[in-house]
Amino acid sequence: MAYTDDAVKAKLSSLNETQESIVSVAQWIMFHRRHADRTCAIWLERMRETTVNKRLTLIYLANEVVQQSKARRKDDFLVAFSPVIAEATATAYKGATNDVQEKIRRTVEVWSQRRIFDKPIQEAVEGRIMELDKSRSGKKTGLLGGSLFSGGSSTAPAPSELQAIIPLQVAVSKANASSSPALSSANTEFDKLTDADKPTPSPPVYAARLSALLKSLSSAESAVAESIRIRQDLINGLEDLVASNQAALKKEQSQLTTTTERRETVERKKREVEDAIMSGKSTSSTPSPATDGTSQTNGRTTSSAEPERPQVEELTPPPTDSLTPTHSPNVPANQDPLVPNSNFDQNDINQPFQHPPTRPSPQPISSIPLPLEHLPPPQPSSFDPRYAASLPSDPRHGASSPAKKRKLDAEFDGFGAGEDAMAGLDDDVAELLRAESGGMV
Repeated sequence: MAYTDDAVKAKLSSLNETQESIVSVAQWIMFHRRHADRTCAIWLERMRETTVNKRLTLIYLANEVVQQSKARRKDDFLVAFSPVIAEATATAYKGATNDVQEKIRRTVEVWSQRRIFDKPIQEAVEGRIMELDKSRSGKKTGLLGGSLFSGGSSTAPAPSELQAIIPLQVAVSKANASSSPALSSANTEFDKLTDADKPTPSPPVYAARLSALLKSLSSAESAVAESIRIRQDLINGLEDLVASNQAALKKEQSQLTTTTERRETVERKKREVEDAIMSGKSTSSTPSPATDGTSQTNGRTTSSAEPERPQVEELTPPPTDSLTPTHSPNVPANQDPLVPNSNFDQNDINQPFQHPPTRPSPQPISSIPLPLEHLPPPQPSSFDPRYAASLPSDPRHGASSPAKKRKLDAEFDGFGAGEDAMAGLDDDVAELLRAESGGMV
């Protein structure tokens, strides 16, 4: 079947909810992908004119066409459906039963998961459905316990600064979805009517076609003008947002400069205090306290005078004279005793050493002369040869050899020879010695 508007409308009229019907019509439409824009415009017109129950089938047909085009990497119908898909989906969703709306939401969720359309187009489709839900029940119905199109995960609310931008962006998407089909249809009709290769129709037919083209161009012009106006409002809102952010940026830059200077000041002060601590200097740069022992801090007077330190008795070593022996040479206090004194007088060495005066020692009792009648009987002396001969020889010392005896006699031959051994002694002492020696002395 050749491609004509009537052929497209006939295919769409014969469409039903069975899979075979949807796949068959989708293949015929994709075969004529050169007319993708015209097919999408007719599809949108059919969506607006048909009943509520028939619209779900048209959504399934668009779903089959765009997914097959995405899989085959043929972007003709993706580009053609993008301007009209938001309006068509909203048309099919509005007034449908809960069961039909649930199926449409599921189809839109599949588009989001598989990224069939670009992000702005997908957001426009979801935004239109969300608006319809809010206007009907005042709350958004979720899918599988989650949000509408986020795969069951909750969506964080938009910041307050973007609350004024979101409606403008949604309006721009709506205006674009309305102006694109009208503009595409007007351009197609204009190309057909002004094609030089085609014969010019009769004047009445030609006038009627020109009137229809004029209406199409006027409709497209109005749609594009409305889209420009809404987009300008969006740009103004974005400029206000940018201006507020620029003012905030300047303020933050000033705060950053101030904070950096303060940090550097504190770091420099910290290094000075640490250097003062290491060098034993004062760790404080505050003014010196007042003369009365008080200091001013934050408007309050605080005492800063330190108590006097207690008097501690010095540990003075004793004078060197007390440690110097008597009659020792005097050494100056600053003179090292181990170092020779250059001022030492040699005459001090020649002076005789004078002993300190001592008390006379007590006389032994044995030296006191006693009367003869009181003397003890004489005992044999160890010096007596007779007594010495009667003693046994000491085995430790051994017997005296004759040679040793002769040597001793030779050394002391002249000792006491011709002299009285008792000369110069007291008479009593001499008598006592003679009695002890048996008259040998």
